[in-house]
Amino acid sequence: MRKQNIILITGMSGAGKTTAMSILEDMGYHCIDNLPVQLIEHLEEVMNEQADERYDNIALATTAIDYPKFLQYFQSLDVSVRVVFLDASDDCLLLRYKFTRRHHPMILAERATTLEEAIEVERDLFEELNDRAVLHIDTSKLDQSELKSVLMEKLALNQRPTFSITFVSFGFKHGVPLDADLMFDVRFLPNPYYIEELRHQTGDDQPVYDYVMSFDQTKDYIHYLQSFLDFVFVQYRQQNKNHLTIAIGCTGGHHRSVSIVNWLYKHYKNEYHCYKSHRDKKVG
Repeated sequence: MRKQNIILITGMSGAGKTTAMSILEDMGYHCIDNLPVQLIEHLEEVMNEQADERYDNIALATTAIDYPKFLQYFQSLDVSVRVVFLDASDDCLLLRYKFTRRHHPMILAERATTLEEAIEVERDLFEELNDRAVLHIDTSKLDQSELKSVLMEKLALNQRPTFSITFVSFGFKHGVPLDADLMFDVRFLPNPYYIEELRHQTGDDQPVYDYVMSFDQTKDYIHYLQSFLDFVFVQYRQQNKNHLTIAIGCTGGHHRSVSIVNWLYKHYKNEYHCYKSHRDKKVG
């Protein structure tokens, strides 16, 4: 079998697998959505089709029930597969299903009788397998264009794989990011919210950034955090991890976390392929 680029898309129902597949198709992948597991043995014939270069880059989407069977199949072929796991908060999944009025796969498979139970059953099925995902994406607060940006950033064709880091700021009161690999709490730092002239600005504004960075505890925190990250980045890279998401949280996601993420991005961007995102900066 010739060398191929194979992406396996899975995750919670309602988290965006169908949308992700349409995006990957536009990116040049040959997409096969929900291939019946009974036909999986015929997949090797397609993958070995020498005359068709479309099959050099394949994306497959599968459900929680069939996901282990696909993994076992590719392992038997000794084929390297990158797994993308799409997730979203339970509340978000409930809203999406109520809006679309679609039937949940766990209900159709008679493994659950209510939507809430179906989500719980599916999450339990993924619990032991989720750590195999190369790329974990939380779509709770992503629209289609934002999901496209993430997928293009991580899975674009004709790019040499590289270790990349995303620094994301967030507010704990809006929920934690599900796709974070490492999460740090900066709520102990002095809060610009209580300074009248800084309250309606963010860590992207110089006065707020300077205020957060002016305190000794901020400087000490950054010193220890940098030492820790310097170490773990090297370790993750040696383990061939392609991407790492570092989440920094404060109360609202406007001031302290944004400032710290901006500092980290500026510090590491010349050493690693870095991205930054301020998830809750515009949330009231």
